[in-house]
Amino acid sequence: MDKYIGCKLIEAEPINRGDYNKLRGWTVPADENPADEGHMVVYPDGYRSWSPQDQFEKYYMKVTPNPKLKTGCSISHEMVHGFIKEIRVFQLGEKTTVVWVTLANGFEMIESSACVDPDNYDEAIGAEICLAKIKDRLWNLLGFLLQTAVGGVK
Repeated sequence: MDKYIGCKLIEAEPINRGDYNKLRGWTVPADENPADEGHMVVYPDGYRSWSPQDQFEKYYMKVTPNPKLKTGCSISHEMVHGFIKEIRVFQLGEKTTVVWVTLANGFEMIESSACVDPDNYDEAIGAEICLAKIKDRLWNLLGFLLQTAVGGVK
């Protein structure tokens, strides 16, 4: 079989396995735990399914509601900031700051900034400049992801 990558903008709400089955008029199989936490997922075509909590959290990220937009949602400062999981700051040479971040999905990004005179070097200022650059790039990447989820790849 071939492999594919994709994403969709979905609706979801927390519901345990037993309540989901009851809602659908089904009985819970004997080998499944009705107390398992998860989400009822509604796809753009109306198809509904139940997703276990750990799988749901691994593959879905909540977007920020924005009723002013046709999509009803957007990327927010909080989403960009929250997607950064680890920040490492280094001084390189006498006047360069390097910031290396790890994102929620494991992707890594690096930025650098430098001053002209080593006497003016300030790691905190350099790190602030680098993080602003990283957040700007991340904003674009998350925007690309949301555009793909809303409109597909074609």
